[in-house]
Amino acid sequence: MGRLRVKSDYETLRNARIVENQARLASLGLHKTISELRSIVSSAISEKTQLRKWQKKDYEITPLRRSNRLKRTPAASTRTSNFLRRSSRLRGSDIGEENGSNSSSGEGEEKRPANAPLVKTYGARNQLSPEDSARRCRRKEGRGSVYNSVFGICCHFCRQKTLCAEEDCKRCGNLDVNQPCTGKTDCSVCHSSNGVLCRACLKLRYGEELEEVRENKEWMCPHCIEEKGINPYWICNSSICLKNRRMAPTGIAIYRALELGYKSVAHLLMDELQRRDPS
Repeated sequence: MGRLRVKSDYETLRNARIVENQARLASLGLHKTISELRSIVSSAISEKTQLRKWQKKDYEITPLRRSNRLKRTPAASTRTSNFLRRSSRLRGSDIGEENGSNSSSGEGEEKRPANAPLVKTYGARNQLSPEDSARRCRRKEGRGSVYNSVFGICCHFCRQKTLCAEEDCKRCGNLDVNQPCTGKTDCSVCHSSNGVLCRACLKLRYGEELEEVRENKEWMCPHCIEEKGINPYWICNSSICLKNRRMAPTGIAIYRALELGYKSVAHLLMDELQRRDPS
């Protein structure tokens, strides 16, 4: 236990090489110990920190930048009033006169259907490309495959602003803004965007066929059905409306509804709400 271990040949050779390397560094004048190198580096760092510590920077005072709307200058107020950005639906009277169609904001006038909104084209050429025309009617049972930010009508549920896939739709086929979209629904009561549903969402989420809705001139959206008290459990199951009710969105619930024997997601929710209601 107390006896020293005899050095091996490897350790003897290693020590000899260390001594040889130290002698070579000393002959070249590069023999510096680690402590000396650390002291040099630390002194340089302390000098830099001292210079930074006492360095003072002068900042230039510039005038406060404010928006023209907050300055309340006459020129700014005039310019803002002339170029106020408003929705096309809120400017219905001006747009109606420019497009030669009836306005929806005047008193005593018939409200324009939600599936036939007014669109300003500014003299642009309204024509679909041959590729879009051939691709538009390929998915009749779907939500439409051609996106169009100008002539497309947004579905309240899927929020896809696409052209419908109905072959006889003059609005989506010929881009005729004065014609309603036959691939989107319109509520006979509110005529609002809440009642605009595409064929796929109408079928999967509410169990209704688009052809039957077209023939029924008194068709009402789920919002109006609930508001009129016709069926308080028949609610809109879009993610926006469910969040407003503080309910979790259902997601893709059609497969679960079909497995349980329900016609659509709305029928599934209606049954669940009836069971939760203690009255």
